[in-house]
Parts: sequence; C-alpha cells; structure tokens
Amino acid sequence: MNIFISNANGEPIYQQIVTQFKAKILAGELAEGDALPSMRLLAKELRISVITTKRAYEELEREGFIVSYTGKGSFVAAPNREFLREQKFKEAEGYLEKAADAARTGGISAGELLEMLNLLLEE
Repeated sequence: MNIFISNANGEPIYQQIVTQFKAKILAGELAEGDALPSMRLLAKELRISVITTKRAYEELEREGFIVSYTGKGSFVAAPNREFLREQKFKEAEGYLEKAADAARTGGISAGELLEMLNLLLEE
C-alpha cells in the first residue's frame, strides 16, 4: 500500500493515513470491497505504532469509508453517494472561486463567465 508519512508536515500521522486512504477511495484507486492491509501490517510497513493505525481505521470507519469485521479485516465500504456528491460539490466550488477571481481581475463579466461554464458543461 502506497501510504507516505511525513514528520515534517505537522499533520498528525493518523490523519495523514486517513487523508491518503480517503483520496484513494474517492479517486477510485480503492473500490468497494477491496481489503485494506491489517492494522499490524500497515503499522509495520510505516514503522509506526499499531495504536496510530487503529485510530486511523476507526476514523475511516466512523466517516463511512471502510467497514471492519472482527477476524476478517477492514474493507472499502459501499460508496455513500450523497457524501461523494458533496465532496465533488466542494471541489467545484473551489474551482469556481478561482474562476471568479480571474474574471474579476480580467474584466470578464458574470454573463461571459456563465457562458463559458455552459459551453464547458456541454462538452
């Protein structure tokens, strides 16, 4: 599993694991039913405490990204369509903010910007 931990970025290690697994799930790199490495194996690979991986898996499960079965392991959960939609909505909103800033500084009207957006959506 390609999970990378940085001691220099200031983010807690468990949160780095959570963030990277979420990204892989949302990008489709990990699909529904895919098995995650055991907590012990991931801890060994990353050279971190099993408690840290346990915390990350618990967070992922609490947020609905994975399901865990005693004695079987942890697996990618069925996608929460509403959550995925909200994630994409948030991502689009960020891009639109950048586009609005560029339009303001470039003297592009809201109508022109809307026209561009409509053309892009039709493609």
